[in-house]
Amino acid sequence: FLYKCHAGIYSRVLPQSNPSAPGFNLMQLLNKAPAGLRPAKGRGCAVPVPRIGRVKATVFATAGATPASADGSPRMKEGNTASEKVQQKFLSFIKSEAPREGHDPSFLINSKHAKECGLKPKAVYRNLPVGQLYEMALRYEPGTHITSSGALATTSGSKTGRSPKDKRVVVEKDTEGEIWRGAGSPNYEMDDSTFLNNRETSVDFLNAVDRVYVVDAYANWDPKYQYKIRIITTRAYHALFMNNMLIRATEEQLESFGEPDFVIYNAGAFPANKFNQFSGNSTTSIDVSMAHKEMVILGTQYAGEMKKGVFTIMHYLMPKRGILSLHSGCNVGADNDVTLFFGLSGTGKTTLSTDPRRPLIGDDEHCWGDHGVFNIEGGCYAKCINLQADKEPEIYKAIRFGTILENIKFDRRTRVVDFDSSEFTENTRASYPIDYIDNARIPCIGPHPKNIILLCCDAFGVLPPVSKLTLEQAMYHFISGYTSKVAGTEMGVTEPEATFSACYGSAFLMWHPYKYASMLADKMAKNGANAWLINTGWTGGKYGVGKRMSLKNTRAIIDAIHSGELASAPMVPSKYFGFMVPTKCTGVPPEVLNPEKVWPNATEFDKCLKDLAVNFQANFKKYADGAKYVGDDMAKRIEKGGPSV
Repeated sequence: FLYKCHAGIYSRVLPQSNPSAPGFNLMQLLNKAPAGLRPAKGRGCAVPVPRIGRVKATVFATAGATPASADGSPRMKEGNTASEKVQQKFLSFIKSEAPREGHDPSFLINSKHAKECGLKPKAVYRNLPVGQLYEMALRYEPGTHITSSGALATTSGSKTGRSPKDKRVVVEKDTEGEIWRGAGSPNYEMDDSTFLNNRETSVDFLNAVDRVYVVDAYANWDPKYQYKIRIITTRAYHALFMNNMLIRATEEQLESFGEPDFVIYNAGAFPANKFNQFSGNSTTSIDVSMAHKEMVILGTQYAGEMKKGVFTIMHYLMPKRGILSLHSGCNVGADNDVTLFFGLSGTGKTTLSTDPRRPLIGDDEHCWGDHGVFNIEGGCYAKCINLQADKEPEIYKAIRFGTILENIKFDRRTRVVDFDSSEFTENTRASYPIDYIDNARIPCIGPHPKNIILLCCDAFGVLPPVSKLTLEQAMYHFISGYTSKVAGTEMGVTEPEATFSACYGSAFLMWHPYKYASMLADKMAKNGANAWLINTGWTGGKYGVGKRMSLKNTRAIIDAIHSGELASAPMVPSKYFGFMVPTKCTGVPPEVLNPEKVWPNATEFDKCLKDLAVNFQANFKKYADGAKYVGDDMAKRIEKGGPSV
């Protein structure tokens, strides 16, 4: 039996092998063979001369001396049964010894979760460095390009945002009664059997593809509360994304990583079965099981599902340990004064928390515990539509090698990104490690907050640019999670629309909003934190009449909060809502602080303000069952913080 030492034939014989791998040497490999298969030397190549009984099989080292079989591999002459057996034995040995694509998969296939679900991928790449992930994405993922800044531009397919209506939380004995269900809840039900079917589908897909990427990393910067997270995905883009977004493990930590605390199977390139009773006729399914400690993604390649999946998990686990999980930005001043920023998309949470004068603890997900705050993540996921270097320099500078630019448009010749374009989606994003922000605080941990800022973009133009809240008002408006959006003009509709998202992140809540709000008030009271409502929306009239609040004025207001100026400023109560409105603030015109004064018509202003208050009251009715989660007394305190009409 002859082996031709040529990568072309070798790869046909052993399609799983990698003859170009560093250190590959066929002669050395053959010389490791068992005695009965060990080669002899002949004319500069290996010639195996096995003996079985009286049969001596010798094949000479000439290219084409032996005809190839149907799959292209060399074979023995017909009828030489003993030699054919030797050949098969020899091939088995070679296959067991030859280098294969990827890393040693034993860490994965021998893990408890992989054995349980039958996960056995063809090739595994674990925690690849950024450069290699670039190479893999460029080689195997169409639509991936390197931009002029060095950032990696990629696409998420047909889904360019999260699919909250396709998220399912499995009904399980140990968690029912804790997980929020019913009106207003984002936690749509799924039974365990359907979850396991979806997991099987995802695992079958992961086993079938040519390669998978594994990211082993951590959630939560405080070592006392860290969780080991394992991501298994088919795209290098996803691996790089989670490498950015989670807290990266060192080589020493990887060696002792062991069993993960939670596993995410991302088979998003494969559709879910839309005919099961929990699917809602959708081919997208994002399923969370707290009992199995697993999450399954099918039918969407949007990377944000993984990030928010981890956040959803923390939103359940942390309150159980007395830690408040929050959808917020966070920074810290020179005096170690921490500020939390809450806000929905478009309110300025990332922009305002990323301040070159105040080190950044994080831009999106945090926990508040007994000793202060800490970031859940190791990276930032900033919106980059209309991004400008002069307005958001810290974010702009972070877009470089290692950053992912998601669903953006760029010049095909120069590779310069057009941040103003929404050709693919308004939800263009940049994902980068937090240490790409020059003044990031590493580790991302800080003391107890002194100020809580609730951001809203009020397109009705009736809320003051800043208001001081009582504890009850802070709970009420934290639960309300108000902002507004402008309807599309396609049908001529330009009226603003009120939008509410409980705790500024309804899609990720696992407990009832009252629980999170009561924990917030408790921590504020214990640590003497002030609460503020800041409107970054319209002034001088509603959308279409007034104008957007200037970023300069908003920053001046926040500076006055940090300096302590606003806490002692003269204030007047606002109509209907009852919060206290400062009448003076350095750097802000006095008339801007009172929205009624800059409206062209006082009667129209009063009507719009009253209508908004009624909107708040109507929205809050969905939380009428909150007392069973926090008790009657706390429920009454929360409801007391609402508007009165």
